[in-house]
Amino acid sequence: MTEKLPVEDFATDWDHTDPQWVSDPYPIWEDLRERCPIAHTERYGGGWFPTTHEAVSAIANDTEHFSSRLVVVTNEKYPVDAPPAPIGGAPPITSDPPFHQIARRLFLPAFAPGPVNAMEPQIRELCVRRLDQVADRELVNGGTDYAQFIPPGVIARMLGFPQKDEDLFREFVHIVLDLIDVPTEDRGPMFEPLIQYFDEQIEDHRQNPRDDFTSYLLNAEVGGQKLSIEHIRGSMVLVLVAGIDTTWSAIGASLWHLASHPDDLARLVNEPALMPLAIEEFLRFYAPVTMARMVKDDIDFLGCPMKRDDWILLGFPAANRDPAAFADADRFIIDRQENRHLAFGLGIHRCAGSNLARLELRVAIEEFIKRYPRFELADPGAVTWAQGQVRGPRNLPIRILP
Repeated sequence: MTEKLPVEDFATDWDHTDPQWVSDPYPIWEDLRERCPIAHTERYGGGWFPTTHEAVSAIANDTEHFSSRLVVVTNEKYPVDAPPAPIGGAPPITSDPPFHQIARRLFLPAFAPGPVNAMEPQIRELCVRRLDQVADRELVNGGTDYAQFIPPGVIARMLGFPQKDEDLFREFVHIVLDLIDVPTEDRGPMFEPLIQYFDEQIEDHRQNPRDDFTSYLLNAEVGGQKLSIEHIRGSMVLVLVAGIDTTWSAIGASLWHLASHPDDLARLVNEPALMPLAIEEFLRFYAPVTMARMVKDDIDFLGCPMKRDDWILLGFPAANRDPAAFADADRFIIDRQENRHLAFGLGIHRCAGSNLARLELRVAIEEFIKRYPRFELADPGAVTWAQGQVRGPRNLPIRILP
């Protein structure tokens, strides 16, 4: 991995992997919002970072000037083997209109409220079983002992993948989302085991069909034609990577908040009816995901001279703390009533899996605070956060209190 110089001014040289940003990005975003609402960088081949609700919303809804063909900012803007727009490598999230609507429509039945809600008993059993495995400990790591196990278990069942491969799934997530600073010539080969694994699962499902999302994709048709292997594989990678890291991060951040805010923890334990409002506030305040777009052609956007193929890193979490859009935006209010946050994005690429993510987050928190109604951070300085475009605590030492 190449060594990079630290950022001195995020307005002109932002880097979402800089240690200061990774550790605590919120003061940086607040400063940018007041001083330079759309920051620029020459890193990663050039890109922009909007911090206001207005700018983020405008770009997210503008598919004429901004493409989704690549959604993870890396040093490689023109990967040789990347399927071009409008399909992209992981449809529908990498798809532009008009293909996007076709690809997204394939996803909607599996992620509709009915099928998702039917998964609640399985998710609850998964959480309880995981908590049973750490039941006798005074110190529990909310990240490595709990949060990181819930989404892989859910997604493995959804895709029909072996539960024993969950460690491999976390490694795939690490490669796709964390190792963005690895030189292109080294990063490319890292994807080969991932592709091989998915192709093996596809072939196994062809030989042994079952009732899961993988078999569903294999049977799906567009215009009377079966989906290409690239489309199927890309959609499966999307479900696994996005479905694991985003929810894992949301669960961990929520536990971090409750461990460091005893009053909110006590209210949630004693007032379970608050849970729906609390979940939305966790999502607003600790929104884990920023998502990339690419500038299609040179454009002046709100005074910014954007060039063709510049990155746009959509700051959904920054927009969620914009005081122009939310009252007391910098305060976590556990019973906040109005909360039209952007944690799941907006526009045509709004997260299709939001129903499942909400369910996993709610059940994971419910079961944790039922088991442990009093807990705190064992060592606040030992908490570490993921770098890149999905932010959540990785090391989260929690002390269980009597």
